[in-house]
Amino acid sequence: MIQAIGLTSNTRKARPPAVDDVSFEAPAGHVTALLGAPGAGKTTALKLMLELQQGRGITYFRGRPLHRIARPSREVGVLMGEVPGHPARTVRGQLRMLCAAAGVPVRRADEVLEVVGLVGLRDERLGTLSRGMDRRLGLACVLLSDPHTLVLDAPADGLSVREGRWLHGVLRAHATQGGTVLFTTDDPKEAARTADRVVTLDRGRLVADQEAAEFARTRLRPRVAVRSPHAARLGSLLAKEARTAQRSVEVVREEGNRLSVYGSTCADVGETAFRHGILVHQLADETGDMGPAATSSAEVGEQPADEPCPSAGPAADGLPALPPPIAVRQARTPLRPLRYELRRAAGVGTGYFTAAAVLVTSVLLSVLLARIGHTPQPRLLAAWPRELPLPPAALGAGLLGAVAFGEEFRHPALATDRGTVPRRLGLLTAKLLVASATALMLAFLTVGCDLEMLYLVYGRELTGVPSDWLSLSASWLGLVVGCAWAGVLAAGIFRSTAAGLAAVLAVPVVVVPLVQKVSQGPSVRSAAGFPERLRELVLMQWPFGGERYLAAGVRVLAQPVGGALMLSLTALLCAYLLTTLRSRVR
Repeated sequence: MIQAIGLTSNTRKARPPAVDDVSFEAPAGHVTALLGAPGAGKTTALKLMLELQQGRGITYFRGRPLHRIARPSREVGVLMGEVPGHPARTVRGQLRMLCAAAGVPVRRADEVLEVVGLVGLRDERLGTLSRGMDRRLGLACVLLSDPHTLVLDAPADGLSVREGRWLHGVLRAHATQGGTVLFTTDDPKEAARTADRVVTLDRGRLVADQEAAEFARTRLRPRVAVRSPHAARLGSLLAKEARTAQRSVEVVREEGNRLSVYGSTCADVGETAFRHGILVHQLADETGDMGPAATSSAEVGEQPADEPCPSAGPAADGLPALPPPIAVRQARTPLRPLRYELRRAAGVGTGYFTAAAVLVTSVLLSVLLARIGHTPQPRLLAAWPRELPLPPAALGAGLLGAVAFGEEFRHPALATDRGTVPRRLGLLTAKLLVASATALMLAFLTVGCDLEMLYLVYGRELTGVPSDWLSLSASWLGLVVGCAWAGVLAAGIFRSTAAGLAAVLAVPVVVVPLVQKVSQGPSVRSAAGFPERLRELVLMQWPFGGERYLAAGVRVLAQPVGGALMLSLTALLCAYLLTTLRSRVR
């Protein structure tokens, strides 16, 4: 069950809090509706419960607060707003990526797709889905890890009557199996019809916590729904007759040609229309409205409040009620974040397009530099003009690294774990490993394509192997991988792809001149000859010529770009760890 105790949001600019001392319970095996007009504080209350917003109060999910649950996505399924996913990712790819994050078998994606009726759209892009299909995909993401508790913010908003009945049928089936369901709505008819318990909020305060039957009896008002092409004239006549007879009748003009008449009956309204020759298309008694002051999004003629909730089963669109329970869960393993990151990176075309653009740009630059001349062979093979701060391969690796974390904050697929992208070291390690592999592949392909093109255009004179190829290779690979790491760390700190790419560009533009200025100062002792002294210090001979690789690495760090890049990576890593510790303390 859910126990919310003293939920209070922080005040801003002397305004009253959006949620003020709200406490309620959502029992297991029941569907609970959090009802309120727009602006009543329903979404804020959910954010406080899920620790997505700072405030006071605490919420227990089966006796534990969310931050005490090791795998929150397995305990609480959350759907707030649109499905957080990249628009270019496919429906099936999104679910398979979330399967890797939640540690459930990949076949679970196909099971929930069958339940929500999206099997035929599994290869469609998220950006092409309609509102109804997006809601179905959101429900699939919620049910993916087989959670005990479902928390949904306006799940039926924008859906048709048929889709809304199907959605509430699935929620009812989950509660029937012992789960806890909490959803928000601004429609009192929907709350009374589909929930077992209704918690009503008004201006951030709790005004009622009732069983659905009691709510329908005490807080809903009967009304007469009228549809007529002469609705304005009929409304005026009804109001005039009520004033003449001194009866308490309220007439509310709805959208189009509809009226809602409170305090009257179908017989009285029909007689008035008949006496004045007014054509009436619809005349029905309804229960399920809190009165003229309430905002109702339900359509006239919908299922009345006392009609039983539609069952979730094979009769509902011919779909099974719920996906089968997960029999065996995958154990915690360090490969889980790596699997998630691989599926995330390979699920969209950003990486492929970036790599193709880098290779094409590098080939064109290398051919152009060779034709101009006066360019050293190492820079020619790397397609690195002296006018550019970084070669295209390093910039591409930095961009891909920045996208790795920037995309997470822009499309937070892991939002159900803690609301934002979790700052776990396992996830960071996986992103660094994938970024390193991508950067190494990009570095090798760049040099290989440049060599092939130079050989085809100019022959063998520009494709010889330099004598110091070992140190040059170490410098080249270290530069590309370092830029990729800088992009990952900076995007994780600043939560932006642009910030990650800016941090990569800041290394040669800002950090390198600063390091050179400091190192050339009169009070700084020179470190010349450090590689030779280090080689003399190591008395033993390393196997397979290991001392050569060590000396090559030291020479890389001794270069201005290498030292500046190492300094930047160290600062970014420390900042990332600091923000991680701060988020865990909060």
